[in-house]
Amino acid sequence: MPGPLTGMLVEFADIEQARAGDDAAFGRIVSAYRKRIFGTIGRLIGRTEDVEDVAQEVFLRLYYSLDQLRSPEVFEPWLYRLTVNAAYDHLRRQKRRSERRMADLSDQQVVLADAAESTRRGNDERQGAGIRETVQQMLASVSEADRMLLILKEVEGLSLKELEAIYRIRENALKVRLFRARQRVMKAWAAAGRVPARAAGAVKKENIT
Repeated sequence: MPGPLTGMLVEFADIEQARAGDDAAFGRIVSAYRKRIFGTIGRLIGRTEDVEDVAQEVFLRLYYSLDQLRSPEVFEPWLYRLTVNAAYDHLRRQKRRSERRMADLSDQQVVLADAAESTRRGNDERQGAGIRETVQQMLASVSEADRMLLILKEVEGLSLKELEAIYRIRENALKVRLFRARQRVMKAWAAAGRVPARAAGAVKKENIT
């Protein structure tokens, strides 16, 4: 199956015109990629209520940095990189806000908050059975960097070549990052008692393609 970046949704001429300051051409780019970007952001941040805000940030960054694009041929991996960075920045801001809120709570409030969150997670798990929910739960146990890389590879379906263009690292280094990220997911899942511990070591390097 071809990866998401193999078919351009706009003409190279639109990109060139947008780089030259043509707002109508930029509008065509936004219209063409809006659905794809919204879907990718939703999978990366896991909070549907924040998707539109992050998408607006992506297109704002796109507007002000189009003149830095080397050529239209690299537009899609470049746009994906903007999207990943915006999602990552959003998650870091959310984490800092959450840490500040927790720091202001009393011990009793922290216990109550933890209990409420545990209840919410339990309800979510019961309501959302299925492979996608299981994958999201597994990925939530690791860092944002690992989660984003694995979502792009396993959920978005990007090829190694496409990921190379986004992360700007060589294929062998990318394979190592994927292997280690998968290992960390399995070990975290095993530590939580969700899978047998021996399964955490079952990821094989030769399966990283």
